[in-house]
Amino acid sequence: MLKATLRSFLAHKGRLLLSALAVVLSVAFVAGSLIFSDTVSRTFDRLFASSSADVTVQPREDLEAAVPTGAAATVPAGLARQLGGVQGVASAHPDVEVENVTVVDDRNESVGPTTGAPTLAVDWHVTERSVVELTSGRTPRGDGEAVLDADTADAKGVEIGDALTVQARPGSFRVEVVGIATFTTTNPGAALVFLDPDVAATRLLGAADRATSVSVEAAPGVPDAELKRRIAAELGSGAYEIRTADELAETASEELGAFLDVIKYAMLGFAGIAVLVGVFLIVNTFSMLIAQRTRELGLLRALGADRRQVRRSVLTEAVLLGLAGSTVGLAAGVGLAFGLIRLMSAFGMNLRTTEMVVGWATPVSAYVVGVGVTFVAAYLPARRAAAVSPMAALADAEVAGVGRPLRARAVAGGVVGALGAAALLGCALSADTATAASLLGLGVVLTLVATVVAGPLLVRPVIRVLGAAFPALFGAVGRMSRRNALRNPRRTGATAAALMVGLALVGGLSVAGASMSRSFDEQIDKTLGADFVIQNANFMPFPPEVTDRVRDTEGVGLVVRQRFAPVAVRLPDGERIETTAAGYDDGVDDVARVTYAEGGTQAALADGGIAMDAGFAAEHGVRRGDRVPVEFPGGRTAAFTVAALTDMEGGEGFGMRGGLFFGMAAVEEYVPGGQDSALYVNAAAGSSPDELRDRLEATLDPYPQVRARDQADYKELVHEQIAVLLYLVYALLGLAIVIAVLGVVNTLALSVVERTREIGLLRAIGLGRRQLRRMIRLESVVIAVFGAVLGLALGLVWGVCVQQVLALEGMTAFAVPWGTVVAVVVGSAVVGVAAALLPALRASRMNVLEAIAHE
Repeated sequence: MLKATLRSFLAHKGRLLLSALAVVLSVAFVAGSLIFSDTVSRTFDRLFASSSADVTVQPREDLEAAVPTGAAATVPAGLARQLGGVQGVASAHPDVEVENVTVVDDRNESVGPTTGAPTLAVDWHVTERSVVELTSGRTPRGDGEAVLDADTADAKGVEIGDALTVQARPGSFRVEVVGIATFTTTNPGAALVFLDPDVAATRLLGAADRATSVSVEAAPGVPDAELKRRIAAELGSGAYEIRTADELAETASEELGAFLDVIKYAMLGFAGIAVLVGVFLIVNTFSMLIAQRTRELGLLRALGADRRQVRRSVLTEAVLLGLAGSTVGLAAGVGLAFGLIRLMSAFGMNLRTTEMVVGWATPVSAYVVGVGVTFVAAYLPARRAAAVSPMAALADAEVAGVGRPLRARAVAGGVVGALGAAALLGCALSADTATAASLLGLGVVLTLVATVVAGPLLVRPVIRVLGAAFPALFGAVGRMSRRNALRNPRRTGATAAALMVGLALVGGLSVAGASMSRSFDEQIDKTLGADFVIQNANFMPFPPEVTDRVRDTEGVGLVVRQRFAPVAVRLPDGERIETTAAGYDDGVDDVARVTYAEGGTQAALADGGIAMDAGFAAEHGVRRGDRVPVEFPGGRTAAFTVAALTDMEGGEGFGMRGGLFFGMAAVEEYVPGGQDSALYVNAAAGSSPDELRDRLEATLDPYPQVRARDQADYKELVHEQIAVLLYLVYALLGLAIVIAVLGVVNTLALSVVERTREIGLLRAIGLGRRQLRRMIRLESVVIAVFGAVLGLALGLVWGVCVQQVLALEGMTAFAVPWGTVVAVVVGSAVVGVAAALLPALRASRMNVLEAIAHE
């Protein structure tokens, strides 16, 4: 049996190749994601561990800002002198490092990265641990001089002697590039500007006696943990965070891990789609091979092979396929990781491919996925093969199981579908977001399974409708193509299921994206009353001088600032909630349309007042007039009176969770040093918005990171943010289509082999080569469109339910992107034509006499 199995595998290797490609793709994405994330993690772990001081003292930050405030947390620079006297300290140095700066050249173009990585302004203090070394020019001396990192200089064409403008919170200042520093380790993608240590604090923090941290080096023989204990004893527990090099590296690695997780999970999503769609392909391939080998299996049974041996034979073929596919996929995963590393280098993160990490978990995961997928997918066909009787060897027909009733599928699909429909209905009726989301996930899985199981039941009614025009348009060829698609509903359903999965996903999320876009559009129309919004492209805060310049622009009337502050609120029900509050100037009612359940804007922005979302307040037992304690960064606390309750359709008002906002004076008092995140600007009387736009653009020309947007521009910005999320979905769709095409090609190729004698007879009675190719193409098109119709129908149902979940968060509009729907259906027909090209060509080249004599 083993010898027969190996011969059978090698005899059908061409037919199994397309199935192996599905395994290769899924394994490649799994292996590539693991190798890439392991390589980046290992590289940065070394970077953080080697570049951190023995002990670092930083300001304690008890509250995390969901939205950047622009305020730099600092410690006294004199802390370094104090720590220098601690026993076991070799040296202590005050560090200045500010992230939220913009550097521009004489053309007012940003010198920083465009990939989202930060631009850092740092004091020049080079030690043996430093990540850079001076390779050209000299160190900065005094005010007006700077050193730039080599990667940024090369990317932006900056040379020694060039003048740059650094825009920091205290104000913009000009510097001359006097030196170029090269990274000695991995460049994380940031742009670095180094200033003289004696002027860095003044220029970047606005105070010469402040620093962002203190780096402490241990004397020889003093362990980092012991030095940390001594420093903690000196400073006490309170305002400072004291970390050893290992602890600081671990914290930095955790922050990096959040970035890596996005890439890893995206790639694993690709792997999941490849696995899911590949299962259908492999099941279909093995099912057809078993059907075609009915006589062969019957002979094996007649010669004494029992059912267990036949089943084991088929599963052994699957394992061999999985091993081969996993091996090739693992190699492809290494290549994929190599490509990702080079791609990251193109974006400024200079990783070394020579340091690629292939941990033991990578090959194990690769073979578990590859072999496991093929084994599971081949199990049902293997059981079907074991059921072949010895008498089947005497039968004339090779195709088994075509006419078996689909009652079992109908019952199973109906039960699972009913459960899925109930879950989706519960999602639509639920008033709790978490519950609705859980029911949505359950309903999606169940309805997907039900559609796959019951898909063959829908083949005959749906394809009769889809192919109804074929006889009229293509005559007998069209009639035969439709009947070929109807001949084996199981096969047609399984082939279409591969395409259905991808299209259901894109259909559902396209509806969700369109609904989100329309909801934001409606919300912007309802709430935004300003002529223009001045905002950073990536929503980072900007220096106060931008605000001053805008106010001084001719034609500007009212300017209302928006500034954010991380807070923690103690509520009457005992819960402490960390969130982000917003601060506004007076005049909010002239630039925004805020609706209130109780109170108004004047009370909310008054001294000691705060506004809160009415739904959030009711949930936590807060009433208008209640006093709530609010915690700010740095341990500052204050009690505010809930002076207004907002009733906004867009969720929880102007702020983040809880919809908290108050007057700008409160933010300036409790979060000093913050920066504005947005300016809402109205044109002055007698000045038109078009004229003001030109003047604002001229004012903001020196600040490339900031733009003036009207309502249409603001909507476009939101649409772009949503589109970024959908790009991943479309990429997943592309992968699903690739594998689905492989499935259709495989099905048609095996179908042509199966119908060899039939094709020979058709040719003998006058069917031309062109007619034969058209028949196979039409069969492929109707199968592909059938999959698209099922997928889009299922996706639209999912999209409706997703919109119901979004409605609980205030996004109540519903929209169907009909253009996308039509494009998908048309694209599916094109996919069907493309998938049929090779099988149709092969069929048309058959020798008629050999085809008729085929056994």
